[in-house]
Amino acid sequence: MMTPPDQKKILILFAHPALEKSRVNVHLTKAVKGLEGVHFHDLYQEYPDFHIDVKREQELLSQHDVIIFHHPFFWYSTPAILKEWQDLVLEHGWAYGSQGNALKGKLFMNVITTGGKEIAYHAEGYNGLTVRQLLAPLEQTVNLCKMIFLAPFIVHGTHSITPEDITRYKSEYRDLVLALSENRVDIEMSRKLIRINDQLEKVIHQMEVK
Repeated sequence: MMTPPDQKKILILFAHPALEKSRVNVHLTKAVKGLEGVHFHDLYQEYPDFHIDVKREQELLSQHDVIIFHHPFFWYSTPAILKEWQDLVLEHGWAYGSQGNALKGKLFMNVITTGGKEIAYHAEGYNGLTVRQLLAPLEQTVNLCKMIFLAPFIVHGTHSITPEDITRYKSEYRDLVLALSENRVDIEMSRKLIRINDQLEKVIHQMEVK
């Protein structure tokens, strides 16, 4: 089925080296796989040897309007393959630099799971910083590539999360991806938040019934 011309195409770059051990990501991925206009791209599955096909990845980026990094929060950052992907794919003269405009204007966001609870990611918490603050290097990378950085979608406390909460997050993730594809997300509000899923009802515009 072809994507309608006014619908944004979404590329989800998924990175989890041990998905079979994940309590949450296995459910989140099911929420968005198969959605119209969404290309789910599992990097560890695609490149088990880390030999990333740069030109193919650049073509995928060029074909999509929204780029999502979906990953667990490893050492306050991404799993290794996403760092390797950035190092190789975001080439000077293509992704950034005076002539690097291939990604200009595309939307970018992270979908993140953390073992630590939300209370740990505050100025007074164990980590002393929010996840949004800890993503500063990636946010600056996105800015350098002339993309638009949206607040992350975060699932905290995955070690103790309840089945009911997993179901709720799964539904929220699906709703957000659908809203992004249908141009129903308040971009300016989404850029300013610490965590986009704290304000989903305000961020997502309901579709008008005609």
